[in-house]
Amino acid sequence: FPALMSLPLAAGFRRSMRLCRRKSRTHQQSCYARCPSSCYSTLAAPYEEVVRYQRHPTDRNRLIILVGPAGVGVNELRRRLIASNPRQFQSAIPHTTRVQKSYEMNGREYHYVSKETFENMVYSHRMLEYGEYKGSLYGTSVDAVRTVLDEGKICIIDLEPQ
Repeated sequence: FPALMSLPLAAGFRRSMRLCRRKSRTHQQSCYARCPSSCYSTLAAPYEEVVRYQRHPTDRNRLIILVGPAGVGVNELRRRLIASNPRQFQSAIPHTTRVQKSYEMNGREYHYVSKETFENMVYSHRMLEYGEYKGSLYGTSVDAVRTVLDEGKICIIDLEPQ
């Protein structure tokens, strides 16, 4: 995905390699020579190599969670991925306790549930994530994600860390 290559992780990886090269000029050793491979693989390596995922046809599709603070574009990235290939990508339909609006349909925009039902889902660990906004609860259930995966699609959700 070309859009994924512009994420901060790629920039952070390049920056760490630059710092590594700067240090190596003064010591005339590579960063890897100064630190045993076990050191890089366990404690000192803050980044993991990112490679294109090649799904075997017998493997189940996966859940992709895009995490970032408000305004960095994770919601837009989710929308673009789905728009680029709606047969492959889909969002899970979230649950909410807010009042359903006249033009909305239960199970299309949201699964509308009572506060008691929502809290029971949280306590029984049936919610992957949840939060409160303007007095109403919102969240993504395990069942909503499974529904997307059972349709043979990759489920994409975006989260804002709190």
